[in-house]
Amino acid sequence: MIQVRRRAGTVAAAGACLVLVACSGAGSSPAAPSADPSKDKLAQVLARGTLVLWTDTAYPPQSFAVEGATRAPGTKCAPNQLTGPEVSGYDAETGKLVASALGVEPCFVATPFDSMIAGGWGDRFDVAWGSGAITSSRLEKLYVTQPYYSTPASFFVATDSTVTKPEDLSGKQIGACAGCTHELYLRRTLELPGATLDWLVDDPKIVTYNTEVPGLQAVADGDLDAFLCSEPVGLAAIKDGAKLKKLDTPAFYTQKTGYIDKSLTLAPGPFLDRISDAIRDLHTQGKLKDLSVKFFDTDYATPAATFDLSKVGQTVP
Repeated sequence: MIQVRRRAGTVAAAGACLVLVACSGAGSSPAAPSADPSKDKLAQVLARGTLVLWTDTAYPPQSFAVEGATRAPGTKCAPNQLTGPEVSGYDAETGKLVASALGVEPCFVATPFDSMIAGGWGDRFDVAWGSGAITSSRLEKLYVTQPYYSTPASFFVATDSTVTKPEDLSGKQIGACAGCTHELYLRRTLELPGATLDWLVDDPKIVTYNTEVPGLQAVADGDLDAFLCSEPVGLAAIKDGAKLKKLDTPAFYTQKTGYIDKSLTLAPGPFLDRISDAIRDLHTQGKLKDLSVKFFDTDYATPAATFDLSKVGQTVP
């Protein structure tokens, strides 16, 4: 395996806060916790008055730092946490809407994606919307919530490439994000609960990256034959000027979910239920669809609304 390690710099993007969420980042008045905050995760969040969200500030349009933004006045967020106005994108705005539904303020902590999906968060954040998929391997370390959007995983090649279908990439150099569903698919170790996968590429030479942006650029520069990633990520690169094209046949589809650390010491059940209920309500209200159209120009949210979370088979104490 060829492994390339690059640290992407912060991607700044101008933009104001969405009207769906107040620019202060604060939600409505929080409900009083009905359980012991020292024993129950939901009670802890309500008592604290903040929902601490994992983020990646260099992953547009899912999440990005807002250029020129300042901290929310009177914030409850810790000094080492970003406040609502400082972060935006589909994932970030989803977290803000859920925080508002809970009546608390959203705060953000940025750490590497691979360390987040490994679990063992040490209570640094409460929930992670990072465009991560529901997979069998991640269920070993993380609880999952009702999916908030669903996307195809697509192959992207250079605009002048003669490749027309995934099978043409057999034996060629293909990039993917390290440790994510796309690398696992290329290695044929990916397991998606309730889904049967077709392995479209034989014996790829896999090149991994910490983030998709440099890998997609490597394809555009002719250094790789293709890159496999979530469709919105590749399309965003094309929109930004990368000389790429998408192959018509997706490799697979994933349900993007919120993650909650299984190693937390507080009772997770009420918190997990409340988060999933909030996501279902946002689907019903059409707010996640609106966010998807705003950031992706496509409704990726609606297919996730009908996903039956019980088929995942997770056990929550």
